[in-house]
Amino acid sequence: MDLGNGTLGALQRHLDPWKLDAVALSHLHPDHCSDMASLAVHRRYHPRPPFDATRRRLVVHAPAEASDRLAAAYAPSAAERAVTDLTDILEFHPLGGDTVADVAGAVLRSAAVDHPCEAYALRVEHGGRSLVYSGDTGPCDGLVELARGADVLLCEATWPHVTDEWDAPPPGVHLSGRQAGEHATAAGVGRLLLTHVPAWYDGAVLLAEAKEAFDGPVELVSPDAAYEI
Repeated sequence: MDLGNGTLGALQRHLDPWKLDAVALSHLHPDHCSDMASLAVHRRYHPRPPFDATRRRLVVHAPAEASDRLAAAYAPSAAERAVTDLTDILEFHPLGGDTVADVAGAVLRSAAVDHPCEAYALRVEHGGRSLVYSGDTGPCDGLVELARGADVLLCEATWPHVTDEWDAPPPGVHLSGRQAGEHATAAGVGRLLLTHVPAWYDGAVLLAEAKEAFDGPVELVSPDAAYEI
């Protein structure tokens, strides 16, 4: 789920990219999808791909503009942007507000959320367990409904909670730590994991805010850590 800048390298510490069954992109801002260009290079030019990988494309569940936007990012020059095509190696499936798709035996669901572009929260269900990923969103009912009863909510917490209208961040973009906790409480999730914390904010502050609004287990995620669903 999402493949932003630097994530393909991290992925390869844990999984051969050829073993991916699909990629799901919550939205098309670069910090959530820019390494798709690197993945395209890997699939197109790897000198020793697995035998079956040369005859199939990787499924990509993403907003409707993904094919054009990712091709433009991959294009070798502005002049070739309009003719660059990735559909020989990527099979695009548009997400919607009520997508239900099978991914290697797991069920992928989506719900529209509040962000300046087309954006979705994602839910993966398998073996009676469920993980919901918020993507990027401001406060919204769509995230609460999709996360209803989930075992784990992996939720963005991008800035501290501010109520003063002069200092408050713009509405409809991201969640504060407190708002992440409020959404977890409203959805009745079992556990809350916080992500998307910028380097210029103290994650401990956002964690404390979330704990005040959600009485279940809460953690800040960290690179290369493993979390049991």
